[in-house]
Amino acid sequence: MSRRERLYHLHDILRQRRTPIDRQRLMDELGCSQATLYRLIAELRDNLGAPIEQDPEGRGYFYDRSLAGNFELPGFWISPEELQALLTARHVLGNVQPGFLEDELDGVQQRINQLLGRQGLDLAAQPERIQIRHDAGRPVPGELFEDALKALFQRRRVMITYHGRRRDDISEREISPQRLVNYRDRWYLAAWCHSADGFRSFALERIRALVLTEQEARDLPLDEISRHFDEAFGIFSGPARHQARLLFSPEAARWAADEAWHPSQASVWRDDGSWELTVPYGHHRELLMDILSYGSDVEVLAPDSLRAAVVEALERARSQY
Repeated sequence: MSRRERLYHLHDILRQRRTPIDRQRLMDELGCSQATLYRLIAELRDNLGAPIEQDPEGRGYFYDRSLAGNFELPGFWISPEELQALLTARHVLGNVQPGFLEDELDGVQQRINQLLGRQGLDLAAQPERIQIRHDAGRPVPGELFEDALKALFQRRRVMITYHGRRRDDISEREISPQRLVNYRDRWYLAAWCHSADGFRSFALERIRALVLTEQEARDLPLDEISRHFDEAFGIFSGPARHQARLLFSPEAARWAADEAWHPSQASVWRDDGSWELTVPYGHHRELLMDILSYGSDVEVLAPDSLRAAVVEALERARSQY
């Protein structure tokens, strides 16, 4: 059952009841957890204006009968997350170059405009009111992107000519694509590299040539792929071998605390307004760049190896001045 279906079902249950219904029965009726039930109740009450009340003991829910008669769920509504997705999709479609699917894509864009119009947002009349910038993005040649998708879904190995930025060298590699990842507005191909006998991430714009072979790609278990690419900070993460503890100044904390550093991050606010963040990482290279961007407003508390890497980077920068 989808979120929207559960919301309608919850509304129907409460509308038909004359007495409060307890949490457990609602969870059974909706087939959801207690946390999901609380989110549904909050959305129905706070976002959609449903007259939901709790009994004096706080165990059951019911509609205020004096107000329930005037309340109906809208026939259609868009959540804030869906609204962001529609705005992004509209922007992307508006920047697609004319081609074979021009009419079909134009129809999709018109449909998005209609959906947004139901929310009182006439973007077709004022498209300049929304701007989505991709300043840090790195364009990928269309043919290369298409070939990467073919290899990924047809499960074929590819031979690539790759220019690595770090060593500024060009290498020939045979890889089995596992995922195509959009990270910080850039595309990466997560793959098993047969040349290196391990997982690697390749920036698509650094691939100089990509040739599909007839050999089947090596398929890795999804949990193994996730352990390598998802457990640690960053796109070139590897397994999470370390835990970084970072302390942000009270001023910087107002920015750092609003960022999603990693799904497994942990944090605590200190009495002076500073913010301590713990984040898992494999290699420190990418995390180091984010730490340095905060300058003197962040201190690495642990581990010592990461502290030493920050000191070394700052010393090299200082020596240039």
